[in-house]
Amino acid sequence: MAKGPGLYSDIGKKARDLLYRDYQSHHKFTVSTVAANGLAITPSANIKGESFLADVNAQWKNNNITTDLKLDINSNLCSTITIDELAPGLKTILSFVAPDQRSGKVEVQYFHEHAGISTSIGLAATPLVSFSGVVGSNTLALGTDVSFDTASGNFTKYNAALNFSSGDLIASFALNDKFDTLTASYMHTVNPSTNTAVGAELSHCFSSNENTLTIGTQHALDPLTSVKSRVNNNGIASALIQHAWRPKSLITISGEVDTRAIEKSAKVGIALALKP
Repeated sequence: MAKGPGLYSDIGKKARDLLYRDYQSHHKFTVSTVAANGLAITPSANIKGESFLADVNAQWKNNNITTDLKLDINSNLCSTITIDELAPGLKTILSFVAPDQRSGKVEVQYFHEHAGISTSIGLAATPLVSFSGVVGSNTLALGTDVSFDTASGNFTKYNAALNFSSGDLIASFALNDKFDTLTASYMHTVNPSTNTAVGAELSHCFSSNENTLTIGTQHALDPLTSVKSRVNNNGIASALIQHAWRPKSLITISGEVDTRAIEKSAKVGIALALKP
């Protein structure tokens, strides 16, 4: 349903996906099954050091209504109901986490040829109200993202961003953390046929005067296998290889090493996803 400039969360997303998506230093296993009535059930397990996390997700679609339920190992039940095209370009999302009575939230998203708007309000006596909006086109877009806490009467978040997209090049600039952090990112698709791309992200924190630079690349070795790598100015280098031995079933092996302390053991993560 998305069209035009998209939502605020879409600004810089492709560069972030290239630099950070699928990298991990833990072990994760997921398996999905789909019943005849369309009910999809996905249990997952996540091992981080000595910690073990597990959850079960269930998703059911009926026409334009999608219901998602997630039960974690701590007996928290997260429910999300999404209604697409309630009106042209409109999406409504209702979510809550049991037993937290203050977790309820209603979000409305609107997609237009020259705008993308998302607004949400918590279902509480003194809710958190959030608004994000983007205006522009597929080529150039300007957006803002703010949250206001009615309990304290303070803005908990205000950000702004600019996005430029032209063919195989995407660049964005964002002021985050209440305008305390300036982030610039870009992604350039070098060869679409092999999904070869390079990207970079530079962040400057005004309060600490610290800079963080991350550069990365990705490449498809064949239609089923892809590799990615990245390195930042702190000397942390990472790489991963992902292989699909059948449609939608992936195995990802990633590693991370501190090049300034090469004597330390490298971190290795494995993710296995099985889907019908």
